[in-house]
Amino acid sequence: MHHLVQQFEQEQMVGKVVPDFHIGDTVVVKVKVKEGERERLQSYEGVVIAKRNRGMNSAFTVRKISHNEGVERVFQTYSPQISDIEIKRRGDVNRAKLYYLRDLKGRKARIQEKIVAKKDIKKKAVKVKEETVAAE
Repeated sequence: MHHLVQQFEQEQMVGKVVPDFHIGDTVVVKVKVKEGERERLQSYEGVVIAKRNRGMNSAFTVRKISHNEGVERVFQTYSPQISDIEIKRRGDVNRAKLYYLRDLKGRKARIQEKIVAKKDIKKKAVKVKEETVAAE
């Protein structure tokens, strides 16, 4: 039974392109918002403070400061509501979860930028390949 669920999850993830972002990175998540009959894209920019890797149930938390108030939002990584994830800048942190940012304000809540080699600046993306799903 577990094998069937795993295979179904792999089939659902095929073709979904997710950039290779890490904790501390500043990202822009474009979310599809439906208002009545029309649908539009809403951008949410902030720092990734947590990631949860669980296959199809993977999620990440983005924190931003809006009108001097901290706002956090949890996104499902493979959700059809997410149109695009763009990496604005890389952060250099030594923790897996940045929950300590909740208590910091102003300049103390800043994250040092990671210096990346020129060859690594290109946007890397993790794409689930159809071959791995077909092999199972």
